[in-house]
Amino acid sequence: MKRSYLLRSAIVATFIVTLITGGLVHSSHAGDQKDIVDTAVAAGSFNTLAAALKAADLIETLKGTGPFTVFAPTDEAFAKLPAGTLDDLLKPENKAKLKGILTYHVVSGKVMAADVVKLKSAKTVNGQNLTIVVKDGTVMVDNAKVTKTDIMCTNGVIHVIDAVVLPK
Repeated sequence: MKRSYLLRSAIVATFIVTLITGGLVHSSHAGDQKDIVDTAVAAGSFNTLAAALKAADLIETLKGTGPFTVFAPTDEAFAKLPAGTLDDLLKPENKAKLKGILTYHVVSGKVMAADVVKLKSAKTVNGQNLTIVVKDGTVMVDNAKVTKTDIMCTNGVIHVIDAVVLPK
């Protein structure tokens, strides 16, 4: 009887953790996971990011071995940019600028949320530092709020942010 109660409690606890983390509990089997690009595309809320990565020729890089930590802005985050900004950035003549912005969202290595909260900054792939602040349980990366964390990929981890962060 006690064993049945413990098993049922464990199942309920697992279900609650899954709900709290937004259903982002992934299998630990690498075969079940996708790389950063495929994970973002499959999520359905990173279409603008995927288009920008393609325009900047960064798809193959982020499908590479890594590991990478990506602070990924959602489609809604890109929509917050001033009118015309995204269209301008996606033009072939602005590829270098777009690449600089996108690589500002990427940190080398796999930095999990538990580690991010201990940092004051993180050096990005473009060479500049993101400022990290934790206040009242909210993690901010520059001016963006981290809304989901630790989305595991075969070549790193994604943390979702609600704004596009721009290099200084």
